[in-house]
Amino acid sequence: SMLTRFRPAAARMLKGKHAKNFIRAFSSEASLKDVFMDKIPKWQKEIADIKSMYGDKVLGTCTVEQAYGGMRSVKSLVYETSLLDPVEGIRFRGYSIPECQKVLPKAPGGEEPLPEALLWLLLTGDVPTNTQVKNLIDDMNKRAILPEWIEKTILNFPKDLHPMTQFSMGILACQKESQFAAAYQRGIKKSEYWTYCFEDMLTCIARLPRIAALIYRNVFHNGKITPMENKSDMSENFCKMLGFSDPNFVELMRLYLTIHSDHEGGNVSAHTCHLVGSALSDPYLALSASMNGLAGPLHGLANQEVLRFIKQFKADMGSKQITPDSVKEQCWKVLNSGRVIPGYGHAVLRKTDPRFTCQAEFAKKHIKNDELVDLVSLMYEVAPQVLTEHGKTKNPWPNVDAHSGVLLVHYGLTEENFYTVMFGVGRALGVLPMLTISRALGFSLERPKSLTTEAIKKSMEIMYPHGHT
Repeated sequence: SMLTRFRPAAARMLKGKHAKNFIRAFSSEASLKDVFMDKIPKWQKEIADIKSMYGDKVLGTCTVEQAYGGMRSVKSLVYETSLLDPVEGIRFRGYSIPECQKVLPKAPGGEEPLPEALLWLLLTGDVPTNTQVKNLIDDMNKRAILPEWIEKTILNFPKDLHPMTQFSMGILACQKESQFAAAYQRGIKKSEYWTYCFEDMLTCIARLPRIAALIYRNVFHNGKITPMENKSDMSENFCKMLGFSDPNFVELMRLYLTIHSDHEGGNVSAHTCHLVGSALSDPYLALSASMNGLAGPLHGLANQEVLRFIKQFKADMGSKQITPDSVKEQCWKVLNSGRVIPGYGHAVLRKTDPRFTCQAEFAKKHIKNDELVDLVSLMYEVAPQVLTEHGKTKNPWPNVDAHSGVLLVHYGLTEENFYTVMFGVGRALGVLPMLTISRALGFSLERPKSLTTEAIKKSMEIMYPHGHT
């Protein structure tokens, strides 16, 4: 834009402190699209330099075990928005969750980060100003209204159709208005892909709370639909459309959406969005596919499974008082019966998930005398030691799913089948910015090489004719 080109020139005409003040004042008003556009040439050069210097160097290896084992830990994906450290947990553009809670803009009087602020951080790598986040919220609120035919379509879904299936279908319905798909059909330069992807990203994310709320009210509240809300931030709008007004629940929603947004690129929902998008499928098609992955029991569905387990765990304890000893005894009963303790362990993490920790801190601050919340807290004291003694779990520490369900139940959102939909609203805040970055940086169609078992066997026999010792 003309303003973007004007900024460096104007700054050069000023000296020292005045130039810095000018840039700060200007950048605080710059739109997300302008800030993102400024970043692209720098990122493109950085990647070109890396490829030029190290293009033929080995990044990682893949063992036969890894090939059969879901490609776990194989370093073969580039994903810019977040990085998962086995000990520290997730970092969003280099910021830990506690750091995000500290530096990201919040709602007036609020303590938790605004998800829109995280979206800005993930897309650009910059912490936005309050003004920038307010302007982004205003923009997204304008985009948030669903066409009437989509609302009617969602309300006509069978009530016994799983909410995640409905969510994926609702996102697909919005694809009719994809700017990327229309522009690609008209014919556009590769360097322009990101512009249309950006527009689809913001519109899609802005519409998700309404899609999710329509499903919730239609399925669980006899079709008593709440009016459209687009006067506040997406979390408060979402809560109101679900039918909740407790300010603490709104704060929990801000935290919930933020911590469920992104978790590196190898998990099923992030990888699916990245993979489908690499075929130049538009953001609606890519996100719908991503949500179908999130709906799996080994991915996003885990949070409702944990809640069911906690309820059953408490019921199985009967009239026993909930103490460290009684919880420990019950943990051993579960493990000795051949079952697992869900919500503990993670494919990458080897310490307590910081997403669990921040939810536990929220509970400590806002919730008193809740039996399920107290039980989760006590299990955290007891279960890791039991799992370590049991010896069959590589990581005995809790993950994000161990806590989220009981917090939602506390505030009255008890419909477990809806939990993954909420996870999906949050996950879009991570995977769609990365999809937009992929188009801006010209990332290629993803096409790894596959092998048959026969081919693996033959190549190993040639490489190791006497067996591997």
